[in-house]
This record gives sequence, C-alpha cells and structure tokens, in this order.
Amino acid sequence: MILTDLIPFLKRIDAKPKRSLSQNFLIDPNVVKKIIETAEVKPGDTVLEIGPGPGSLTHALLDAGAKVYAVEMDSVFARELGTIQNEKLKVFESDILKFPIERLPPNIKIVANLPYHITTPILEKIFAHPFSSLTIMVQKEVADRMSADSGSKIFGSLSVFVQFYSNVHSKFTVPASCFYPRPKVDSTVIRLDARQIPDVHETTFFTLVHKAFQQRRKMITSTLDLPKEDVRTALIAIGARPDARPENLSLSQWVELTQHLS
Repeated sequence: MILTDLIPFLKRIDAKPKRSLSQNFLIDPNVVKKIIETAEVKPGDTVLEIGPGPGSLTHALLDAGAKVYAVEMDSVFARELGTIQNEKLKVFESDILKFPIERLPPNIKIVANLPYHITTPILEKIFAHPFSSLTIMVQKEVADRMSADSGSKIFGSLSVFVQFYSNVHSKFTVPASCFYPRPKVDSTVIRLDARQIPDVHETTFFTLVHKAFQQRRKMITSTLDLPKEDVRTALIAIGARPDARPENLSLSQWVELTQHLS
C-alpha cells in the first residue's frame, strides 16, 4: 500500500499509527514483493503473519496462494482485516505473546514486522514451537547482531540465541523512507530457517552464555560462577584460548564448553 492509498485508508477507518505499538507501516510495494520472495511463499503454504496492520503484506501472502493466520493486537486493524476473512484468511485480535501458537499447524512459515521493543520475547515464543522459516522485519542493528559471526564486536548473547535455534538464510536492508511514519533508523528483513538444535541442556547453556556476555570485556574464566581452573581446562579442551572472552567462542564451542562444565 503506497502512501497515497494509506492516508485515505487510515482516515476511513479512523486510525493513526500508535507509537506504543511500534507501528510504522510499509509503503513500498517492491519491498513487500521482496519479502514474499525471501520467504519463498508458495501456493498451499500456511503462514502466520504477526502484526499485519493495514494488510499490505497480508494481501500479498494471499495473492501468493498461502493460507494466512493473521494476529493483530490493534483492534481497529484487526476489525478491518476481519471484513475480508474467508477460508484462506483467519484474523485474530490478540497480543502475539498471549496467542496460542501451539494450536496452529506445525512447521508453519512465519512472516512478521516485529515491534522493536519486544523482538526478543516474540522470538523466544516462536522458537519454543515447531516452525519452518521465520522472515521478519527488525531494526538493522538488531539483524546485524542476530547474524554476527563469532569474533566480531557485535557477536553477543542475541547472536548465540538466534543461531542456536535457526540458520540465517538471507537478509536485505529496508531504508527508513519505505515506512510511514518514517522511523529514525533503517530496518532489515532477515530470514531464519529452523535447524536441529544442539544436544545440550538449554537452560544450563543459556545461563552460561548470558552470564559471560554480561561482562563481555572480561575473560570467561573470570565471569562464570565456577572454579577458574575448571573453566580454563574446559576452554583448552574445546580448542579455545584459556584467556578467551565471550565473543571469541563460536556457537559450537559454547555448546562444547557447556557439556564440559555440566
């Protein structure tokens, strides 16, 4: 939906973008098309769309032949989108964090423009259920951290978290000018494909990772609540330097370190 169509639409339904819901509406049809291509939506696919808003992406998903479950928290947009509900489109007025994803078909494709302020809680909920792929719009800085390689300055606990559950398939940048109202920063569409998660106790794993990255400038031997010599021995055993800092370890090394220390 281009801007000249969006403004009259918003006036007709008496709606305004809500800052509290991080509402910035996509107004570039070329970006919408590229999202569909990136997600590789095909006829017969089942797609969960989070935060459809005015429905630009919803219509594109339907045109691609998908069956769409659209979850919209804003009652005005949910009600408007509900007027075209049919066997191919089911609209739910709900906060995605409270929505029962487990009731949807397994291995679903997910397409979403995630609210910037609750990106991680939404990812945590999605990763707790079977999915096929996740194609999301997030702040560019967040996407860069999600896809960062170990050893880089931006590799952190978010990188480890996302890469634990998924493989980064592809991403592309969306300039701020493609939205109304215009946000202060550029965005990125990133596609994450489900992967077999590592064979490690998840709670123990993420406890170690989060503890270490809370003091990322310090050596891992100094940040974990474990005997330094035990941590040092484990680091050497996994092929890491005994003075390694959190960002120096790859995902697989973090898994091995957890296994050694458990």
